[in-house]
Amino acid sequence: MVFKMKLEDAIKQTAFKSEEERLVINLVYTSGWLSSEQNRFFKRFHISSQQYNVLRILRGQYPNPASVGLIQERMLDKMSNASRLIEKLKQKKLIKRSECSKDRRQVDVLVTQEGLMLLEEIDKLSNEMNGICDTLNLKEKKTLNELLDKLRK
Repeated sequence: MVFKMKLEDAIKQTAFKSEEERLVINLVYTSGWLSSEQNRFFKRFHISSQQYNVLRILRGQYPNPASVGLIQERMLDKMSNASRLIEKLKQKKLIKRSECSKDRRQVDVLVTQEGLMLLEEIDKLSNEMNGICDTLNLKEKKTLNELLDKLRK
């Protein structure tokens, strides 16, 4: 895990115009840091964090298929290209695509047994990824979650 430090030390900036500016920069920096940590974790499984997100969405729908639109709607990273991610997961045999029987313009996407097995393997090690938050106690985690939810309102 990457050494954790204060924002000012990490970006070599000692002053900010306002506490609001520091907050926005801190959120952007922390988001990038968290993304890097996730990518490092998922690399051993030969998938990206965005691909993992698609697999989790499909597991939530299982045994029913999901449309590409539903996947895109539920993705954490709204800027991800769901079609490209689905194609990569299909090449890895973690999902399968088929024409929707009700609407031939729509594609049904279903997680395969291989995909479910990979998710099970990742679940067993999820404490390693979630351990990033171990520097916070339970009350701090709840407070941070509440503050982040409030920020997005």
